[in-house]
Amino acid sequence: MPTYLYKAMTKQGQIVKNRINEVNKISCAKKLQQNNLIPITIQETLRVTPKSTKKKPRNFRVNENELKRIGRARLRNIDKKKQMTFREKTINKINNMKKISNKDIKIFTQSFYLLKKANFNNVHALSTILDTTENPKLKTVIEDILYGVESGEYMHTTMEYYSDIFPYIYINMIRVGELSGSLDKALQQAIRYLDETEALTTKLKRILIPNIMMFFGILVMLFVTVAVGVPVVQGIFDSLGSTDQLPAITLWFADVVDVIMEYWYVPLVIIALIGIAIYFRISTPDGRYAFDSFKYAMPIFGKLIYLVDFDRLLKNMLLNIQNGIRIQDALIVSRNVVKNNVMLSMIDTAINNVYIGQSWIEPFENTKFSNPMTVEMLKIGMQTDLPEMMEKLLEYMDIDIDNTLQRIMKVLPEVAYAIVGVVLIFFVIVVLVPCIQIYMGGFLFSAYGF
Repeated sequence: MPTYLYKAMTKQGQIVKNRINEVNKISCAKKLQQNNLIPITIQETLRVTPKSTKKKPRNFRVNENELKRIGRARLRNIDKKKQMTFREKTINKINNMKKISNKDIKIFTQSFYLLKKANFNNVHALSTILDTTENPKLKTVIEDILYGVESGEYMHTTMEYYSDIFPYIYINMIRVGELSGSLDKALQQAIRYLDETEALTTKLKRILIPNIMMFFGILVMLFVTVAVGVPVVQGIFDSLGSTDQLPAITLWFADVVDVIMEYWYVPLVIIALIGIAIYFRISTPDGRYAFDSFKYAMPIFGKLIYLVDFDRLLKNMLLNIQNGIRIQDALIVSRNVVKNNVMLSMIDTAINNVYIGQSWIEPFENTKFSNPMTVEMLKIGMQTDLPEMMEKLLEYMDIDIDNTLQRIMKVLPEVAYAIVGVVLIFFVIVVLVPCIQIYMGGFLFSAYGF
């Protein structure tokens, strides 16, 4: 989505300038008008396409000695590859296919932090980590960062090029640490952020994966059993000349399964069409906003999603405010941490409120998603010590997120068990009743005319 730099006038006649992400200038103007701003000029800024490690590295050396070194290294690699066995070539190819995981980033950050604590400079620390890194792709990225540092650039400048690998809040922590001269402290905060993110992801996986697997496992078992078992049972009845029939619901469901197996492509086409329709709907600004609003309002997970986004925003703001950045600039920088359009709209309104002298907390207070206690703590912080109050607020929000996760862990299994219970009851009626009929042998009486 392109970024636009706009100049607009408030109802009080004040001129405000800011950036906004929208599909086109018309959507940008409409959004400004919705925020009670009169557009004056709207200009599109330079688009930045996401970078990946498959592209040419950002930093490269052009001096003759370096070119010779690279040339010799390539020749050595070519000779080495020629001498490799088939097994070694296969292992090497698999290693090159590895992605850069969050674990790799965490190990890199921990190693860099320990070396900085041991008074290593950036070049020495990066060179040491480069020699011990096993992931070929991450090795290329670290080497690129090292080249940038040696040429006089900041680390975060090169990391921004690899924004698909390093999270934005992580890059911002490094940037603040480099500019403030406290990189070791920033690395410590980055490690804590990665640990918290990993812990949250692990908890969510523990909640979702077992329940989803259990539900789909029972569903598959039901369809397979009906498709295979019902014809066998009916065949036993027919072969013995019994006049007994399977339960009507069993015969009905067996017909449904037969139809699905014969015309299996119809449900797939319907599901694909629904998916395409949803995709194109979400691709529109209104559809995307409605979908993002639904994510915050959805049952069970809605509150957790909002808390995580708001917590991430406040953590990034606190990091910037503690390093002397003004609130409006902290909001602008922290804006890139979240992707939800509802939250982005609140942030844009908060930025505009700061420019016109109103409270930046008001947009978060007016929404139905925010906790009143959270808003009240921010208000008190504005009157006393905002960084200190935000630290306490983040501690409270972390507890709130944990409590929300605990509630989800209690509620979600109950919902899953209720659905699984319905499926099991249906399974008993459709599959087990015919099996009981065979076990009891009642159909033999009708087979012999009794």
